[in-house]
Amino acid sequence: MKTELLSPTEMAEADRRAIVGGPFDGMGLMRNAGTAVAREVMRHYPAAEQVHVLCGPGNNGGDGYVVAGLLAESGMAVSLWASEEPRPGSDAAVAAAECPLQPAPLAALDADAGAVIVDALYGAGLSRPVEGDSARAIELVTARGLPVVAIDLPSGVSGASGKITGPAFRAALTVTFARRKPGHLLLPGRDHCGEVVLADIGIPDAVIAELNVRTFANAPKLWLPHFPVPGVDTHKYRRGHVGIFSGGPASTGAARLSALGAARSGAGAVTVLSPANALAVNAMHLTSIMLRKADEVSELGAYLADRRPSALVLGPGFGVGDKAREFTLAVLASRSGAGGMVLDADGITSFRDEPAALFEAADAEGAPALVLTPHDGEFARLFPDLASEEDLSKLERSREAAARAHGVVIAKGADTVIAAPDGRAAINSNGAPWLATAGSGDVLAGLVAGLLAQGMPAFEAACAAVWMHAEVGSRFGPGLIAEDLPQAIPPVLAELVAAARR
Repeated sequence: MKTELLSPTEMAEADRRAIVGGPFDGMGLMRNAGTAVAREVMRHYPAAEQVHVLCGPGNNGGDGYVVAGLLAESGMAVSLWASEEPRPGSDAAVAAAECPLQPAPLAALDADAGAVIVDALYGAGLSRPVEGDSARAIELVTARGLPVVAIDLPSGVSGASGKITGPAFRAALTVTFARRKPGHLLLPGRDHCGEVVLADIGIPDAVIAELNVRTFANAPKLWLPHFPVPGVDTHKYRRGHVGIFSGGPASTGAARLSALGAARSGAGAVTVLSPANALAVNAMHLTSIMLRKADEVSELGAYLADRRPSALVLGPGFGVGDKAREFTLAVLASRSGAGGMVLDADGITSFRDEPAALFEAADAEGAPALVLTPHDGEFARLFPDLASEEDLSKLERSREAAARAHGVVIAKGADTVIAAPDGRAAINSNGAPWLATAGSGDVLAGLVAGLLAQGMPAFEAACAAVWMHAEVGSRFGPGLIAEDLPQAIPPVLAELVAAARR
């Protein structure tokens, strides 16, 4: 599928520009949309005993009138229900007039087992809870467990945010047009969409390009041109050197997981920077990964000057407090040429009382790119005002956080959002519940750093790491623990390298 995601406002503008540019007018686009939906209904439910098409007053309802007419012409048993009449003179009114079926009031809807519902009530643009007869229809259909084919987006789901504020259809199939919307990928909306089919209704790609879309579905197509492919003359330091900060003797495992993630991503060298009292513990578990003492900022400075690492990770198992803040600010101020600094877990929490110090350091000229990897709790510690703002979607919160932090934010979860300070954002959707295991995020932080070290720009590195991490977890399946993730990376990495070479 195409990677761009259009907000309802952007979709409306794409419609407008496509109509101005032709060859289809508004009614032509509506007929194309209705034809696409009817085709999918017949393909998925050829034996349906009855199809009930529920039409709202807007363009979504207009699509429904086209669907009802086409299904009836094909010989299917179709009943048409309308919540209210379309606005006179609108394309929806034209579609209603052309439809050979007369609608019954939606208030009288009744549907038996064996029926299929086509939801043409509201679509992606709804910004308020569904009420009245439409709410009753949703409740009736849900109670009877009838399959729903949604047009554009299930009614009750916000196309902009994926939020559900009242009754909402849970579709088995959703047919959307031109591009998907954020609500198709953001939770809980994603769970209500079922299978999503993207239909071409005649809106040219050139029209979408004119919109300067800044929201994307995270997929290899988005970042593969930047993916590192080593040349035949490469050597280990040309592939990047990653430094991973370790915690004390009882908290070393998280850093080693991160180090393995960095190494498996393709980084040529990885060093664990350990306090003196944890050197022996780390040494017992490390072979190809190097080890170096770093108790004081002066020792960190010597490492940065001596080895000039390409990327660093601080946070996994490190501990919360002054030392985490001092080391982080020292890296950001070092001007050592490092491509990026990944701040995870304890590193993020350490700045909960002093976020401005972190953000100012990240904004300084010559500072390494900052990548933050918070889960919901850590996000709330660093951005409490954004986390508590219920009107903001996860996409909006992540964007604002990235702009404030002057860095890339990976807002983790089943619908991870990756946001850049320049306004770009990507929503990830290939994850699996098996990744919800201790240490999984430590591996992800290492993956990000490994790709940064190999020269990927911060946003693309973050997107690629999130996708790879999710893909590995999905392929591995039940029984996954964090130690499995680094070993399972090579097959996915091999496919990406092969694709990047083509």
